[in-house]
Amino acid sequence: MELSSEKREKKIAEVTLVGSLVNLVLSAGKIAAGLFGRSAAMVTDGIHSLSDLLSDIIVLVFVRISSRKTDCGHEYGHGKFETLATLIVSLILLVVGAGFLASGVRSIVTVVKGGQIPEPGYVALAAALISIISKEWLYRYTVAVARKVDSPVMVANAWHHRSDAMSSVASLLGIGGAILLGDKWTLLDPLAACFISIAIIVIAVRMAGPALNELMDGSLPESMELDIMALASAVPGVRNVHGLKTRRNGPSVIIEAHVVVDQDMPVLKAHQIATSVEKALKEAFGQSTQVSIHIEPDVNAE
Repeated sequence: MELSSEKREKKIAEVTLVGSLVNLVLSAGKIAAGLFGRSAAMVTDGIHSLSDLLSDIIVLVFVRISSRKTDCGHEYGHGKFETLATLIVSLILLVVGAGFLASGVRSIVTVVKGGQIPEPGYVALAAALISIISKEWLYRYTVAVARKVDSPVMVANAWHHRSDAMSSVASLLGIGGAILLGDKWTLLDPLAACFISIAIIVIAVRMAGPALNELMDGSLPESMELDIMALASAVPGVRNVHGLKTRRNGPSVIIEAHVVVDQDMPVLKAHQIATSVEKALKEAFGQSTQVSIHIEPDVNAE
């Protein structure tokens, strides 16, 4: 069942606030564990969690704006603010990942040139394990609710949580390897940080693409447009459908189409057909779908 705008906003806020609390505790704990445990990978992991907290704040602010009703300045609504939030979260991930990668490469170069980096301690190892469990749970919780409320920005934020869990897995392997194998293998710690960074960058690019496409008014996928054409054509009285234009508006979609009817049909009947097409599309794609139907006479009919 489709949620109202108010209930949807409340649910997103509830999940995001839970994530914010977890991220606040984890970021402080992991940075402290990284410093005391002499682990570059864990400090990197902790800062990543801090970036998660920033993305939570962005989600809360922008989803609240996107839930506003239409006004004279935004006649299609504010849905794209949510898309903008998705893009911002993606860019944060990209910057964080690039920064971590540069730091990890510098540490590796130091070791290759004969320098030494500290061996990480067990406190960093424990922090990595706690982070994996916490962030994987948070990912599953967030993405489940995101799918129910159809929120791309929540999916992006959920992947932000999972990227943190992934980075903690890499930290666990790097820190564990460095501890168990001794001084000669401390290189594993910054090497793990580099793998973390690459994974974060890949996820960021994958999330940014669809958000950027939507902000540029990209059309809906071809499969959805074919469904729209089929639904409209199936309405009794519709002879042809053309001039289809589609785009997303945050959690909703916008559909414009030309519908061809009998040229001798009364205006009232033609209007009823247009209303039926609109109803069919809203039933398929949600009541928040914005539909604009232009009626045309079938001038080619004999």
